[in-house]
Amino acid sequence: MGISRELLEILACPKCKGEVVLRADGAAILCHACQLAYPIRDDIPVMLIDEAEKIGEE
Repeated sequence: MGISRELLEILACPKCKGEVVLRADGAAILCHACQLAYPIRDDIPVMLIDEAEKIGEE
């Protein structure tokens, strides 16, 4: 099913309150400002800072 465009438009990063985008594979929501990836589990975004993973350090 995936995340709807409408939901993605109203979501914001819980850390900086900035814009987030859906990762290309649909498995996470990304905040480029904070360099965090929030996981999506069972089509539900887990927007908790403690659950996020750093991106860009691969």
